[in-house]
Amino acid sequence: MAQILVVEDNPVNMELTVDLLVACGHSVTQAEDGFVALEKIKYEKFSLILLDMQLPKMDGLELLSLLRIDEGTKDVPIIALTAHSMRGDHERFIEAGCTDYISKPIDIKSFWGKIEYYVNKQAL
Repeated sequence: MAQILVVEDNPVNMELTVDLLVACGHSVTQAEDGFVALEKIKYEKFSLILLDMQLPKMDGLELLSLLRIDEGTKDVPIIALTAHSMRGDHERFIEAGCTDYISKPIDIKSFWGKIEYYVNKQAL
């Protein structure tokens, strides 16, 4: 069982993502924006972070840069979640520090595959 942080401002997307992760047996912490996420990482260690790139108050790229310099999260896999699947987004998010990328709407089979891959990789 992994401890996973989900940073997502859309309640419907948050509920779906949490339900999928819990169905896989993982423990989930929720944050609706970047400031809440930064507060959560002060008190919890995470095996994986799922990060919506279109957040209010602080966008995903800004939060990503802060997570990558924090001692507690700099080596944690971070998967970008975004509905914006324009050409070049995947590469842009990887270059910015994301480990991987998942498009919304979520394809459940590939979602589970990526989650388990990164959770198992962290456990090694």
